[in-house]
Amino acid sequence: MSVDVTPIWTPSADAVDRARITQFRRDLVRRGIVDPSVRDAHALQRWSVEHPTSFWAEIWRTAAIIAEGPGASDSPWSEVLVGGECMAPPDTQRGPRWFTDTRLNFAEHLLRRRDAATAIVSWNEHGAQQRITFAALAEQVAATAAALAAAGVGVGDRVVGYLPNLPQAVIAMLAATSLGAVWSSCSPDFGTKGVLDRFGQIAPKVLIAADGYWYAGKQIDGLERLREIVASLPSLAAVWVVPYVHAAPTIASIPAAVTFTDVLVQYAAHREPTFTRLPFDHPLYIMYSSGTTGLPKCMVHGAGGTLLQHWKELALHTDLGPDDAIFYFTTCGWMMWNWLVSALAIGSTVVLYDGAPLAPSADILWRMAAAERVSVFGTSAKYLSVLEKEGVQPREQFDLTALRAILSTGSPLAAHSYDFVYAQIKSDVRLASISGGTDIVSCFALGDPTGPVYRGELQMRGLGMAVEVFDDGGMPVRETPGELVCTRPFPSMPVAFWNDPDGALYRGAYFEHFPGVWRHGDWAEITSHDGLIIHGRSDATLNPGGVRIGTAEIYRQVEQIPEILESLVIEQRLGVDGDDSRVVLFVRMRDGASLSVDVQRAIRQRIREHASPHHVPKVIVSVADIPRTISGKITEIAVRDVVHGRPVKNADALANPAALALFADLPELRS
Repeated sequence: MSVDVTPIWTPSADAVDRARITQFRRDLVRRGIVDPSVRDAHALQRWSVEHPTSFWAEIWRTAAIIAEGPGASDSPWSEVLVGGECMAPPDTQRGPRWFTDTRLNFAEHLLRRRDAATAIVSWNEHGAQQRITFAALAEQVAATAAALAAAGVGVGDRVVGYLPNLPQAVIAMLAATSLGAVWSSCSPDFGTKGVLDRFGQIAPKVLIAADGYWYAGKQIDGLERLREIVASLPSLAAVWVVPYVHAAPTIASIPAAVTFTDVLVQYAAHREPTFTRLPFDHPLYIMYSSGTTGLPKCMVHGAGGTLLQHWKELALHTDLGPDDAIFYFTTCGWMMWNWLVSALAIGSTVVLYDGAPLAPSADILWRMAAAERVSVFGTSAKYLSVLEKEGVQPREQFDLTALRAILSTGSPLAAHSYDFVYAQIKSDVRLASISGGTDIVSCFALGDPTGPVYRGELQMRGLGMAVEVFDDGGMPVRETPGELVCTRPFPSMPVAFWNDPDGALYRGAYFEHFPGVWRHGDWAEITSHDGLIIHGRSDATLNPGGVRIGTAEIYRQVEQIPEILESLVIEQRLGVDGDDSRVVLFVRMRDGASLSVDVQRAIRQRIREHASPHHVPKVIVSVADIPRTISGKITEIAVRDVVHGRPVKNADALANPAALALFADLPELRS
């Protein structure tokens, strides 16, 4: 696809000079670690990939990591990287080991600040709910950790949250990880089976859950579902219920259940948290694949790698500092929650929101951003597209002078959404589309506070991330779409998959397509600006007439049609042997609109003119709903399976599994 020659936004010289990534680079030059010819973020990225041990050691020192071990106080390790010549040796569960023989604690870094400044602000559909200072946060974590220890939680035990996006989730996570326990969470919109498919694999010792939640104006009770979950988790020693929709929830029928409020009161005498320091790669989080092709894979992420990677991304790529407030619209079931909470390690204020992003009104999140003087506003491409179609104009309604950056992830951000942000949200703001995944609990490509923004592009590949785009033969290509890969180790690779003793699942997930190279599953392109374009998932790409097409290229155009809310595209195989195929587009129409002949003509014309004739769908079908994973991503593969009469292995992993029935045996697809 063509790329813009002129940037849509460029930072001021003063902003570039003050950026933390600039200060980091200048410090490396001043100390003789980096050559003076390294003059910008892209050159720094190239240096970081070529010198991984020096780069990650400097991230450690700049982040002032607290640890113990051999070596000097600012380098308490034996070696920065062992086994880095191969990312996934065939005879081991995982490949390289980072910062050997050092010991640290993740929570200790997130609780380093202890003053009266605000650590967490919590909003929901009813407005502001809670404010917790850094000092109070440490005290509540101390009390919670004491209660967990009394329940028998120790190093390596699993503590799980089935929670809305509330401060209690952050408190419980920090308490668990302060003890060396492992944290895992699901949001309350996961059904019983979805929760048990995840938590049932990891045998948790303590479960923390809310009594319900609000969404789009509705109060949803969670206690009956919680009873079913608890009954199916025999490993539980304790269940704590957060009163959220009820002042005094009825929990007598739930075995071993007490309220989280009572727990904090009972252990309130414990006011100072203690931290169990453990090896760099000690398990911190267990996160899950979407589970649409079977039981979710349980990805184990290590404490040190997560800490270093998040600090780098928040401080250097996002330019976050201790005077900033950061918000990301997320749930506790999405990796962006883990990423957001790590901003506490920067000393920033974390702004949480629980509920629907467009309720009670389409501007609720911007009202919150203005009230809390949010510096960094994180959201999804879908949200920005909906705002545009709804005609929301935050810049006309709210004081957003504090806002410096808008981040977007979850799916590729269309070029027209860049235009909308600068026209209707704020003209002087850095719009950073970022991309990574649960697999790495972080990003492969993200923002550059010192560089220009081009429509449709991610600004840069991550520091320390050897990201390339490979053709089918495994050769690197530029300005041509291909498979997004990472060719060298990085600290936030999973340390293991749960219940994968020989590492076969882990190696099979990432390293079999290109042996020894991480294949992420995104169809991407490195641009002439050294930016990145994500064209969609590579396993959902289309191949009509032998021309491989990313689905995002079609969505970018279809979203421009006013009558259409959202769309999903697949390739339908035809003929007895499936040796022929056609592109099929499903669209969900706005209320009152219909898929008329004129609308279909407009869709095809726009795709033909702005993408290519290969992209033009042969069939366009109107559907009432489009299936999504619980994290909000449309699921082309599940729809493709339904259309071809194949079973969807785990429809319960979807937020709206009933929508799949809309795609079965459609008459439009029979001919």
